[in-house]
Amino acid sequence: MRPSAPAPHAASAPRSFGRGALALALALALALGVSMGPAAGASWADVRKTDLVMGRTVEARGLPASLCPDVAADYATLVSSDGTVYFERDADTQAHIASITKVMTAIVALDSGAPLDTPVTVSARAAQVGESSAGLLAGDTMTLESALKGLMIPSGNDAAIAIAETLGPLLGQGDAEAAFVAAMNAKAAELGMDGALFANPHGLDNGSHAADMHCSARDVAVMCAYAMENDTFRAIVATDEAVIPVTRADGSAASVTLHSTDRLIGVYEGACGIKTGYTEAAGQSFAGACQRGEETLYAIVLHSTSENQRFDDAVALYDWVYDNRVSYPLAHSDRTVAMAAGGQEREVPVVAEVALGAWLDKTVPATFADPDAVVEVFAPDGNVSQSFELFDVNGAVSAGDTLGRATFYQQNEVVAVMDVVAAQDAAAPGPLEAVGIWWDRLWRGLAGESTMAESVIINDTPLIFDKTQK
Repeated sequence: MRPSAPAPHAASAPRSFGRGALALALALALALGVSMGPAAGASWADVRKTDLVMGRTVEARGLPASLCPDVAADYATLVSSDGTVYFERDADTQAHIASITKVMTAIVALDSGAPLDTPVTVSARAAQVGESSAGLLAGDTMTLESALKGLMIPSGNDAAIAIAETLGPLLGQGDAEAAFVAAMNAKAAELGMDGALFANPHGLDNGSHAADMHCSARDVAVMCAYAMENDTFRAIVATDEAVIPVTRADGSAASVTLHSTDRLIGVYEGACGIKTGYTEAAGQSFAGACQRGEETLYAIVLHSTSENQRFDDAVALYDWVYDNRVSYPLAHSDRTVAMAAGGQEREVPVVAEVALGAWLDKTVPATFADPDAVVEVFAPDGNVSQSFELFDVNGAVSAGDTLGRATFYQQNEVVAVMDVVAAQDAAAPGPLEAVGIWWDRLWRGLAGESTMAESVIINDTPLIFDKTQK
């Protein structure tokens, strides 16, 4: 499950041909009359009509490709720490997850109650497991915290077995590793990962390690979100490079340098772990986390098309969310009036003309209680709509008086509610005016004519996106 050694950070952003190299390739192709079609094994991301955006398919939403993420992985999801599921592609399909299994290994170890300074000794079996390794030797002893670093940073299969063999006796009877794996499956059930099944602590699934093991992208997201609640885990997976002290079998002290397999750490803004994975059955997979502000996004991409593409997939999902968050002003009106309130005067948008019931034909301009209010919406979730509830207004009105309420929706979900207030003062009729209005209204009513002005909604809700976009 060990990918090729990561390139230096300057070269570990999403891969593509340099402009010069591409131009040279095109020139050579034209000179030689060679086709520049996709090379064998080339990786191309795509948008699928069955992809789910906020719970509805791309096709059902009528979304243009420009508002969808291009990912190559067969199974994927993008979930926020607030519980919002932004994107899904066959997210409930059970699949091999390779070394992403180690997230559950770390969870069980951290939840076992064993102190972080618990000694962990590497057996000959652990040292010889092969594939991705922390570089541990038989007889090495280290703390549990160091072993967890060896597990998660370089994806050490040796560390996985050493942890399972050390903590297994604390978790159940019989074979230590079997007891540890049973605890992994029990934890999965506790977290609601109903379809998940673990067969070992490292995720190898071929040869002598072949067994029934699987997990869905959705359940990987659940697992990762739970793991990231632990500060020790969170700090470890965000580490690009670490040195752990070990005591060799002969009692000598040694240091082991660990390099992360996560190429986004230190390269992509906010990237903070979590775990890569690869076997032939699992394909190139990645469970990533990105924190900006208080929110963490979890991008799970399983069975992608190449080592680089799995990171490109995660970046495509992150960028798609960040780039499509729109600060949408609630007030959209070409009309403004000067509003004097609270000892200050300012120009405010007129969102409605509200009928004054005491008059026959007068209205008062209205604005929002906060004329500058904005709401953050996610563009692919659809355009914003509004509804106004305006109160019956009689008597005098002062600037700032509440005249109604506006509610804003996206996909029939309320995204904002704002009071509608008077933008200017409006006097009530005097006694003689009131008598004249009463008679005038009586005669108009008998003649079937309008007896008062009509309220008019002026505010607009511009489209966030047009379905005719390509």
